[in-house]
Amino acid sequence: MTAIETADLTKEFGSLCAVDSLNLNIDGEIFGLLGPNGSGKTTTVLMLTTLIRQTRGSASVCGYDTLKEPDKVRGCLSYVPQDMAVDTNLTGRENMLIFARLYGIDNPKDKVDELLGVMDLSGRADDLAKTYSGGMRRRLELAEALVHEPEVIFLDEPTLGLDVSARKKIWQYIHNLNKKGMTIFVTTHYMDEAEKFCDRVGIIDNGKITALGSPAELKAGLMSDVITVRIEGEYHPVNKDGILYVGNSGDEYSYTSENGSEALPVLADALKISGNNVMAMSIHEPSLDDVFLQSVGKQEEEQGFEEWKYRLMLRRR
Repeated sequence: MTAIETADLTKEFGSLCAVDSLNLNIDGEIFGLLGPNGSGKTTTVLMLTTLIRQTRGSASVCGYDTLKEPDKVRGCLSYVPQDMAVDTNLTGRENMLIFARLYGIDNPKDKVDELLGVMDLSGRADDLAKTYSGGMRRRLELAEALVHEPEVIFLDEPTLGLDVSARKKIWQYIHNLNKKGMTIFVTTHYMDEAEKFCDRVGIIDNGKITALGSPAELKAGLMSDVITVRIEGEYHPVNKDGILYVGNSGDEYSYTSENGSEALPVLADALKISGNNVMAMSIHEPSLDDVFLQSVGKQEEEQGFEEWKYRLMLRRR
């Protein structure tokens, strides 16, 4: 039995295709879904957690069909959304007890104490959640999600807005859960986290998967070196044999080449001849950021508009 499986999974909102023919098989791993704003990440998670219905295609979680057996699907998974949802007017222990009783857990107090200990929250368990830091609230949400011992957990931007120390601690807990056999499905904008902690990643753009594999496999798909160029003013494209344009982020443009040290002066001359005002150039080994740029290009402004349109459609439903 595969933990998560989709076949041509598609979601349309009127003329907007938010997710387009998604095919995934995920089992026993930490899987990261990456993409620009409005690319289809959250829509995918909402379909897999039965919170919205797909337009066509199929999906199963723990062997249960998300349309035909939604109650069984919900029973084997947990979902921690991007927006923190703890009740800040209750203590950490009280928040946990609500979840334990909703799930009908035997000996809820013992289970709550166990999970508060796992998340290093025992010492603050009886303090109001409003006094918790962002990282502590996120750990409390993880503890709540583990009350019924799910086989699969979905985490939507689990470290968004947290400081570096809190981010590392959250990922430590996520990694420990996976070592115990849990399948983890994560969406994130932090490429460094995905590269370090995810066994495989999928990059989604305009509802379609544009890259899929382990971070090492995806980086190997690029040439040996990446040249980053910072350009002031208007950018004028160049084409040179052996130098491939990857994409850009703001005023930084990336190229890849088998031999960066040889390609750099050639690229510098070509950019100057084309009328570019080059401010700085550097060479580095490929990263997941470079793979991401190659897969999606510069579409943040357009994607932001699509996300706004999608959310407007959701409100109207």
